[in-house]
Amino acid sequence: MTGIDRWLRYLDRLQVRYSHSVHPPAQTARKTAAAERVPAHEFAKTVVYFNDSGFGIAVVPADQFVDLTRVGRLLGSSFIRLANEAELKELFPNCDLGAMPPFGDSCALPVIVDIGIAGDFIAFTIGTHRDVVRLGFGDFQRIAQPKVAAIAASLEVAQCV
Repeated sequence: MTGIDRWLRYLDRLQVRYSHSVHPPAQTARKTAAAERVPAHEFAKTVVYFNDSGFGIAVVPADQFVDLTRVGRLLGSSFIRLANEAELKELFPNCDLGAMPPFGDSCALPVIVDIGIAGDFIAFTIGTHRDVVRLGFGDFQRIAQPKVAAIAASLEVAQCV
């Protein structure tokens, strides 16, 4: 069974209604959004961080960045950093690097979602740089049980930091 099959069976097991599409490989969330013909500000990008409580997932629009300072403050962390490639491979062994879905699955990772991506639906890569899933945000909340807060920064803000 492939990684994508495992993720789709996971959604099926949780009785989630979703659509699944496949496109030519795209290595960034912005390129994936373009391949899917979804505005980048409506496509979810998954970022894994590490803080004094362990690993977690931050979800922001594809055309923005995670403001780690804000996330750290919100979580009451004394330090926070991005997970490195080796850690991502260990946490998500059945996923292409950078194509992790925005829920912790068996890792039981806490999830925080930017308020800008919390709409009626959410679209994101799921395991590969070719596969995308769209589902209702209510189902996503049921699966991921995320905190929703303002955690995204635009490119201009990120360059100033």
